[in-house]
Amino acid sequence: MNNAPPAVARAYPELTWVALVTGWFIGAIIAVAIGYAALILGFSIEGSELAAILGFGILRGMLRRKSIIENNIVQTIASGVNGASSGMMFSVPALFLLGFGDQFDPVILTFGCIAGAFLGIAFIIPLRKHMIDYERLTYPGGVAVATILKSPGAGVRKAVILLAAALVSALVHFATLKTGVSNWNLGALIGMPEYMNGIWYLSLMTIGVGFIAGRGGIAFIIGGFVAYWFLSPMLSAMNAFPLDAAGQTINQPGPLRLLLYRPLGIGMLIGGAVMGVILASPLIVSAVKSMQKASQVTTGSSKDEMPIKLLYFAVIGAAVLLSFMAIKSVETIGLARGIGMALLGTLWIWMAGIILSEAIGRTNWSPLSGMTLVGITLLIVLTQAFGMGREESIIAALMVGAAMCVAMSQATDLMLDLKTGYLVGATPRMQQLGQFAGAWLGPIIVIGVVFVLNESHGLGSEKLPAPQAQALASTIDGIMGGDVPTQKYIAGAVLGGILSAVMGGLGITVGLGFYLPFNIVLTYALGTLGRELSDRFRGKTWSEEVGIPVAAGLIVGEALVGVGDALRIVLAS
Repeated sequence: MNNAPPAVARAYPELTWVALVTGWFIGAIIAVAIGYAALILGFSIEGSELAAILGFGILRGMLRRKSIIENNIVQTIASGVNGASSGMMFSVPALFLLGFGDQFDPVILTFGCIAGAFLGIAFIIPLRKHMIDYERLTYPGGVAVATILKSPGAGVRKAVILLAAALVSALVHFATLKTGVSNWNLGALIGMPEYMNGIWYLSLMTIGVGFIAGRGGIAFIIGGFVAYWFLSPMLSAMNAFPLDAAGQTINQPGPLRLLLYRPLGIGMLIGGAVMGVILASPLIVSAVKSMQKASQVTTGSSKDEMPIKLLYFAVIGAAVLLSFMAIKSVETIGLARGIGMALLGTLWIWMAGIILSEAIGRTNWSPLSGMTLVGITLLIVLTQAFGMGREESIIAALMVGAAMCVAMSQATDLMLDLKTGYLVGATPRMQQLGQFAGAWLGPIIVIGVVFVLNESHGLGSEKLPAPQAQALASTIDGIMGGDVPTQKYIAGAVLGGILSAVMGGLGITVGLGFYLPFNIVLTYALGTLGRELSDRFRGKTWSEEVGIPVAAGLIVGEALVGVGDALRIVLAS
């Protein structure tokens, strides 16, 4: 399995069977945990740091293996598995939310997402030398993982802390499931007006995500607080609460969210995503220049790169598989339409993958949702131009769109991992092979999790709101002429666009605060506050060495119990 040069292979084990199996194992855990969290909170977190910490625990703590670059391969494979979670959790649930959950073939979708993953990887590999070696793009996430890998002694300790926190989180969530008590109405106890919604979500996972996000999650918190602790009191003071169809005042937090705050939040998500794409447009020029420079570099003859012929084979094979998925997505699509969708999807994967990789390299922010939204919109327009029906058009576009989203996610993830490898002295070819080795497994795991969770709790429910998928579904409804609160969407979109123009991703993050139930926002705020206090009074080093492993453990423990309980419900029924 290890194809590295003999001298390197003898001194530093890298792509080994131990690394491969360990990466698959860790990647599966992370994909389940982060995918589950994404359906609740509406955004995904980077899994490479978590994979590096767990990798230390297994390789160095349990197996007594000491190679940093072998651990780097583990996190590369694991993050390759996890690459499907952010891509599919944004797109696939929209099929269920739009009522098509039983009208698509999950096997065809899974193979299509695997094809998309391979396309994303193969398209971005030729740009490694230019983006990392020559331009030296920052890739802050990749630098953070490299820092973990370079502290071997601390790595084992972090793994132990993570596992201990996971056990605590698992026990707490198990208790909430058994008792049925998942919320604490503190607002009612202290006499807070009901419209201010002082209910706290009893979730250690939510606190953990808030801690990891740190100051980056403040905008999310602000969105929720503005909605319920500013706008709601203002509406009350002005006697301006909306009315229902019967003319009754709506001032209860649940109905108020559904009627007012959620549509505004969806609009902000859409507006922020579109503005992200607009802001990224200058990167198109840079991306084209990158491809031109990359073509002048003889990467195929370099021993540390995958042969270019193999990449051509991967691109052609994946494109054929994507075409097969498009043709088989619905019975009425036909050969010409299917190939047209696959060609458009392949072109968009190439273009968007480059843009996103440059964006995350320069800013650590990736407008993945915006790129996916634009791509699916283009696919719907194409199918409508060919005269397809509404239902068939949506199903086909979302299936191909899911593959596109996974492809773009894999492209950005690989560049982050390659940056880490560059800093720790890894062999790029080994990492590239490791990414391919992990990418196929993610879609299989994620599609299984999606079906289990939908069957047990229902996607779009209070327990699993799936905010990003809701936004995508609402956008599709709008495109297809569905009954949607257009004015509220437009108002939110304008506000989200303005906020994202001020700061990249701000409109999306604030919009999530509007969209999600406020009980989640309140609990999330505890994690963010905890990170701020930790950085200030214990120091950033303590936060990195102790706080983040604890937070990661809180996510993993609750997520695994949550998915396990969902599986129990499905099997019992």
